[in-house]
Amino acid sequence: MPATLFDKIWDAHEILRDEEGRSLLWIDRHFVHEGSFHAFDTLAERGLSVARPDLTFGIADHYVPTAGRPRIADPKIAGMVERLAGNAARHGVQLFGLDDPRQGIVHVVGPEQGLTLPGLVMVCGDSHTATHGAFGAVAFGIGASEVAHVLATQTLWQTKPKRMRLVVDGRLAAGVTAKDLALHWIAALGADAGRGYAIEYAGPAVEALSMEARLTLCNLSIEGGARCGMVAPDATTLAALRDRPMGPAGADFDAAAADWAALTTDPDAVFDREVTIDARRIAPTVTWGVSPEEALPIDARVPDPAALVSEEAARQMRGALDYMGLAPGQKLTDVAIDRVFIGSCTNARIEDLRAAAAVLKGRRSRVPGIVSPGSTLVKRQAEAEGLDAVFTEAGLEWRDSGCSMCVGMNGDRVPAGERCASTTNRNFRGRQGPGARTHLMSPAMVAAAAVAGRLTDLRDL
Repeated sequence: MPATLFDKIWDAHEILRDEEGRSLLWIDRHFVHEGSFHAFDTLAERGLSVARPDLTFGIADHYVPTAGRPRIADPKIAGMVERLAGNAARHGVQLFGLDDPRQGIVHVVGPEQGLTLPGLVMVCGDSHTATHGAFGAVAFGIGASEVAHVLATQTLWQTKPKRMRLVVDGRLAAGVTAKDLALHWIAALGADAGRGYAIEYAGPAVEALSMEARLTLCNLSIEGGARCGMVAPDATTLAALRDRPMGPAGADFDAAAADWAALTTDPDAVFDREVTIDARRIAPTVTWGVSPEEALPIDARVPDPAALVSEEAARQMRGALDYMGLAPGQKLTDVAIDRVFIGSCTNARIEDLRAAAAVLKGRRSRVPGIVSPGSTLVKRQAEAEGLDAVFTEAGLEWRDSGCSMCVGMNGDRVPAGERCASTTNRNFRGRQGPGARTHLMSPAMVAAAAVAGRLTDLRDL
């Protein structure tokens, strides 16, 4: 039977199926981080070892500070990093620790090192594992008990999701990015639109995206409720995979590339849901509320709860506006900001930093802010290109790599009541710190907001 890309990978990894229809899947790559200590504790309690340490990779990223390293002032965080190092050494797991020149955010390091490959099933105790699907992999986040199960068996029980294809016709206009595309479709379809689905992104606009842009798009799949997101491998994928340190090389790469060519959706394959979006209708987009679906084009106005028919929806909107300190009908471009953040697994790769630096070059930021590259290798490349000087001359802090202000659990926080223009993936209440107000947007849009001191259309610059 004709099969989708997702079906081909899932079926190839299914070991067996139980009476309830759940599949036991073989896992090709398992990433763990400082927060995975609970799973290692479970193994210790049961006297178990890591089943496949060669397929397990430890990365310090979520809790680590991005300033003052290698010293970690917070003893609790220092202890978590030490526990990760101890568990990795005990079980023979390769670790990208703070002393490793390849350290960075897990979803940046995986593709960077060539650990992320087409056709794999990949998991991590982090919801944004969907990022890796940009390479034509099935990748998703898992819970603490599931992390322990994978560590002990290199397998995982999962219910197979339905399949959705999101086709993006046309081409994105100048100044419009994959971040805008993702926020646009989530706002248009809703934060639950992808619930129960694996999304395959397709169409001319997706095919035209760079590898880094595809990573951004797949990263945000979870914000639309999807289990995972993916893009079929093509020439762009192969170019990005060639010569990666831990990927196949030489004749092995050529053989792998021939196999990867078969990782496409068959012409007559049936999806459970199909959605088509016109790329030409997408503008630079920012969030106004407390969910990624609460987003609008930058030239729009803050919505009015009075215009909603549903009282429940109106109540939720009033709550969001109250938390964000916004008034119905207010122009988004009149919203002043207090600080900016450029970083996270969504938008901290070299392409993202270049886009932000292009806007900031020769200009000053009106507000303070942090720039945290996605990995130490990205940091070095940015410094070699002089991007760090652009950021510091604009008045922003140039930091080490890590999750930083995306999660507010490592010392990098937005003070209560302050408003931050951010390249991150979530604008939930308190996500960047208790009482923090977050507006999501692309790196170039964050840079434009920094220059203007308010939300602004980068196209005006």
